[in-house]
Order: sequence, then structure tokens, then C-alpha cells
Amino acid sequence: MIFFGNYKKMKIDFLKKENIFYLIFILTIFILDRCSKILVINNFNKKEYFINDYLNIDLIWNTGVGFGLLSSGTSLIYNTITFLIIMIIFVLIYVAIRSKYLDKLIFSLIIGGALGNLFDRITYNAVPDFIDLHYNNFHWFVFNIADIFITLGVALYFMKGFFEKN
Repeated sequence: MIFFGNYKKMKIDFLKKENIFYLIFILTIFILDRCSKILVINNFNKKEYFINDYLNIDLIWNTGVGFGLLSSGTSLIYNTITFLIIMIIFVLIYVAIRSKYLDKLIFSLIIGGALGNLFDRITYNAVPDFIDLHYNNFHWFVFNIADIFITLGVALYFMKGFFEKN
């Protein structure tokens, strides 16, 4: 209940000058993700496009979470996952507002990507993934720009934990 009890203080902290940079950073990630998805949806909807021996553009619609995990045909599971994602984003925003500068930057990467994918879940009932990395017959999971920012943020968070002294 700390989250709801400190709502007014959080609202004031959110609008502080130091947080405006991070808000702009989140919006930039969101816009970059949206533009890339719109470009792919409009131009590569029906075909796979080979860029080189290691990279393809191949639009697939992901109804699960990262890497297609928890994909389901039922709306109950889909809506439950979407609700959990919304709650996680709220918690990340709260934690980011309370964090120091480096943590704010890391959480901004995650939030920007998560908002991009959440927008797609609500708009399309699926997330468009299109970056297909492969080597010969081994294909990595197909992903999108938002997934790159989320993964980068999580990786930086764990790396920071290894190097940070308490």
C-alpha cells in the first residue's frame, strides 16, 4: 500500500526537472519501436525479406510474452498476462522515480520497451516481432526493437549488480 499512499508525492517527483529527461528517453524508445513496427507491418506483412546470411525481416505475431512464451489461444490467459504486464510497468515506474540516475536510465530502457509492446498487445492483440537472427539452420527467437531495449535494460541491471558495492 506504500505505492498508493505516496501517490501525491510520486506525482510531484515524477514531474521534477531531473525526471523529464528520462520521460523523454522513454518516449523516444517508444516512438522508435512504433516507427519500426509500422514500417515492417506496412512493407513486410506477407513475405520474408532476406537481408544477409545472418539477418532476415520476418513478421510474426506473438500473443505470448518474450520469445513467445505463454502463448495461448484463450482470451483469459492473454488478458491476465496483459494485466500483469500493466502492473509490472506501474511498479517499474514507481521504482524508477525513487531510484538514482543510473538506475533511472536502466529502468527507462525497460519501461520504454515494455510500453511499446503493451501498446501492440492492446491495439493488435499481439506483438509484431520481425528481427530474425540466424546462422545456417539455427534461428534465434524472432524479436523487435522493444525487446532489444528491454533485454538491454535487464542485462545492464544485472551487470550493475555484479559491479556495485553495497
